[in-house]
Amino acid sequence: NSKDFYEIESGLGGTVMLTQLKIRNFRGFQDLTMDSLKAINLVAGKNNTGKTSLLEAIFLLSAAGNPRLGVNSNVLRGFEGEKILPEAVETFWKQLFFGLDIGQSIEIKGNHTEHGSLVLKIRLEQQTIADISLDRAERVSATNQMGYPSLVFEYRDPFSGELIESRITLKGGEFKMHQSATTNILLPSVILLSQSRDPRGDAHRLAELKQRKQGDVVLEALQIIEPKLKSIEENSSSGPSMIWGDVGLSELVPLAAMGEGMNRIARIVLTITVPKAGIVLVDEIENGLHYSVLPDVWRYIDKVAQKFDTQIIATTHSYECIVAAHESLDAERFSLHRLENTPEKTNRCVTIKPNGVRSLIHHNLEVR
Repeated sequence: NSKDFYEIESGLGGTVMLTQLKIRNFRGFQDLTMDSLKAINLVAGKNNTGKTSLLEAIFLLSAAGNPRLGVNSNVLRGFEGEKILPEAVETFWKQLFFGLDIGQSIEIKGNHTEHGSLVLKIRLEQQTIADISLDRAERVSATNQMGYPSLVFEYRDPFSGELIESRITLKGGEFKMHQSATTNILLPSVILLSQSRDPRGDAHRLAELKQRKQGDVVLEALQIIEPKLKSIEENSSSGPSMIWGDVGLSELVPLAAMGEGMNRIARIVLTITVPKAGIVLVDEIENGLHYSVLPDVWRYIDKVAQKFDTQIIATTHSYECIVAAHESLDAERFSLHRLENTPEKTNRCVTIKPNGVRSLIHHNLEVR
C-alpha cells in the first residue's frame, strides 16, 4: 500500500452497482441522500460541500468489516496510515463525526443491484479503567481513568445475515485490530485521490495486465493524448520499477516525464482494471487533462469500465468536464449529481436529469 493509493479486492462475482446512498453524521453530512446512481457518476459542487467526504463514505461502506480503514490515509486526511501519532488518533477520529459529536454514530447505507441493502455503523468508544487499591486499614478505594479508544465498525453481512462487529483499538501506543473471521468485503473498491502518484504500483498493475494480454487498454488511453506513442512497458533497469514508453526516440522515455495528463489517464485506466466488478472512486478526475481531450477520455473510460464491469464515481470542479461527460456518454449509463449547502447549513445532493443538464449547458447556467 502507498500513502495515496489503497485498494480492496475481493473474490465476489457478479455485477456490483450502487444505486442509492444515505449518509448520516459523517464529516459535514448530517443527513444526505444520493439517488439515481448509474454506471458512471460525476459529482459537482462548490468547495466544502463534501465531494471528497462522499467518496470516503463509499470507501468505508465498501469494506464495512475492515477496521484498518480507521487509520488509513484515505480516511484520515493528511496522515500516512499507521504513521499517525497514537496520542493524536482519537482527536482525528473525532473529525469523522458530524459536528465532532462522538455521541452520535455514523451510519452509511447503500442499495445495490446484487446485495440489496447494506448498512455500516461506526462509533467511537472510550473504555474506562478502574484502579482498585487497599489502604492500611484495608479499606477499598477505586479511581476511574480513561483507557483505550476504539473505533467500532458494525454491519450485517448480506450473505449470512450475521451482525458483525470489528474494531481498531489504540493500546500501549499500538493499534490492535479485532476482526471477525467471517467478514466479507462487501464491494471491491479503489479510491484515487487528487494529485496522487504511485509509479511503482502503476508499473506493477501494468505488468499484471500484460500478463493477461490486456495491456493495450492502457496504451490506447495514452494514445488519446500522445498519438506518437508506439508501446509501453514496465521496466526497472534504471532503478525503481516504472512505466516507460516508446515515442519514436532512440530510447524509451519514462511515463513520469511525459506530463501530468499522461500520468493521470494511465492511473485512472489502471485503477479501473483493479477492483473486479467493483467501484472506482476518483477525486477531481479532470486534473492534468486539457479540456480538448475530455470527450475522448470520457468515451474511453466508459469503454474500459464496461470491459471490467466497474462503476465509476468521480468528483469534478470543471465545467468542461461536465459538458464532455454529458455529450459523450449514454444517458442510461451517466448521471450528474451536485452537492449543495442549504440555507439551514446542511448538505443535500441534487441529481440532475439528462434534459436538465442539457438545458443548463444550453443556457450556460452554473452547474459545477
